Amino acid sequence: MLTVEDLMTRDVVTLDADDALIQVDDLLKRHHIRHVPVVRGRRLVGMVSHRDLIRALARQPVGKGPHLLGVEEVMTHEVETVAPHASAREVIEKLLDRRFGALPVVDAQGELVGIVTESDFLRLALRLLEEREQPPVSFEQVPVSPH
Repeated sequence: MLTVEDLMTRDVVTLDADDALIQVDDLLKRHHIRHVPVVRGRRLVGMVSHRDLIRALARQPVGKGPHLLGVEEVMTHEVETVAPHASAREVIEKLLDRRFGALPVVDAQGELVGIVTESDFLRLALRLLEEREQPPVSFEQVPVSPH
């Protein structure tokens, strides 16, 4: 059975709950990502997405810049997570049913150990398609020598 642990990104880009919102956009662009887990130490406390950033900036009063807002003010606090041993199929269904783009992967203590995203599953699909499209290997029959 293919598990989340087989697919997840382990080296996760994170934010601290006390970080300024202005750091989010730079982080998203620099790392080419759309979701950033928010941690206190190693413990997951929230998630900020590109959509959260846009929503927060759109609601800003004129003259109040994003540097005044904190990550904790705009992050999603109650985040759905998955365990490393969860099946890939189960996570695909959750991503599709809930329309999530990513799910943080946490251990039994609630510590962030990875993140699994739509892109991880697209890479898997590409790999499986490439394997399927490989021409069959043909073996040449060599006559058996009587000696």
